[in-house]
Amino acid sequence: MVRSDFGHDFQWGVSSAAFQTEGVCDADGKGPSIWDTFAGKKGKIKYNHRAHTACDFYNRYQTDIALIKEMHIPNFRFSLSWPRILPEGTGRFNAQGMDFYERLVDHCLAQGITPWITLYHWDLPQALQDKGGWTNRDVLGWLEAYAERVVRRLGDRVRHWMVLNEPAVFTGAGYFFGVHAPGLTGLRNFFPAAHHAALAMGHIGRLLRAETKNARIGSTFSCSSIHAASSRRRDVDAAKRADALINRLFIEPILGMGYPTADLKALAGIERYMMAGDETQLPFDFDFIGIQNYTREVIRHSYFVPYLQARLVPAKKRHVPLVTEMGWEVYPEAIYEMIKQFNAYPNIPDIYITENGAAFADVVEGGAVHDRLRIQYLKDHLAQVLRAKREGLNIHGYFIWTLTDNFEWAEGYHPRFGLVHVDFETQQRTMKDSGKWYGSFLANSIFAE
Repeated sequence: MVRSDFGHDFQWGVSSAAFQTEGVCDADGKGPSIWDTFAGKKGKIKYNHRAHTACDFYNRYQTDIALIKEMHIPNFRFSLSWPRILPEGTGRFNAQGMDFYERLVDHCLAQGITPWITLYHWDLPQALQDKGGWTNRDVLGWLEAYAERVVRRLGDRVRHWMVLNEPAVFTGAGYFFGVHAPGLTGLRNFFPAAHHAALAMGHIGRLLRAETKNARIGSTFSCSSIHAASSRRRDVDAAKRADALINRLFIEPILGMGYPTADLKALAGIERYMMAGDETQLPFDFDFIGIQNYTREVIRHSYFVPYLQARLVPAKKRHVPLVTEMGWEVYPEAIYEMIKQFNAYPNIPDIYITENGAAFADVVEGGAVHDRLRIQYLKDHLAQVLRAKREGLNIHGYFIWTLTDNFEWAEGYHPRFGLVHVDFETQQRTMKDSGKWYGSFLANSIFAE
């Protein structure tokens, strides 16, 4: 397997996110985000970690861009911090924040690296959450004003835009389970947040298309290959319901299919938040979508889980051969299965893998990080992507999560996903063997064994 097997137009990259890397959380005019507030509450983040400094990417971006160039990575996906640009979410503009992103884009381009921008990667301004956040339909206008500011400043140089990162995760974990910011729970929060996120993709997609020339516009979707725990009908039906929630809730409205209520009747509650004309506003003809896959989920029927009547069977209870630091099963076929599942939609746009990676217990030894398990994980998943490509499926690129170890949301700094190790005390960067391997593959079109 060599790079050229994927074709000359196949896009290779690495992904990151503003809140997880930038630091400088309350300086240079930045306002607080929901994650600043959430992480400040005792017990919400493992070890009570905070992202005040994170990877200090705000001050060290040139160093990290140099690492991307050293690894021969042609594309860098990163997000912008909404409260760094509009500290109260609307109104007052922070020129220092926008200037930072302009410098970042210009530096990427000067180094021959193509920027791919995600407008919203979970760090909603706290001032807007105080007004209801994603449960308030006004979020569409708030997001529009922010996106308009950004695209008018950067649209002449940035050709790849993504509206949202993983709406199923930030609405589900943040507005239903309460384990992510802003920490809200229940269907009364989840349904309006989910509907407004679904509307936002098309709403902002139309804005981006109107404000840019020759830009490629997309959005990203989390996904997990869903397997029934047995062939029993109740487990198979439970898996179908889980698939509707985990994999189909946001992509199908975008494709003009509506919400998947036929397979998960509880989702019918979302319709009470729909207004006249929403059916025509939900669909949008994106140029591409990003799908983000790490593992599969095995589903068993459960009478005790309300609405879904299904539960995940944890990987450790299934005694799988290998799990990551996140407790996720290493199951490379999942990425092939998800490419195939999304390809089954008749009008699906171009597909990119915009996140795939693994957290393992990395240790610096003698100035090196020998992360053999991560290298094998990436090789095995790329083999499955190539399998899909050779079958003629619609797949056009692959981005690794992530460039550097960073603040992994509720898990704090414990899980290390990066191609580059970060000592969070000193900010010392050490390229892992996986980063060297990826660079060798991209430079020489061979897999280093």
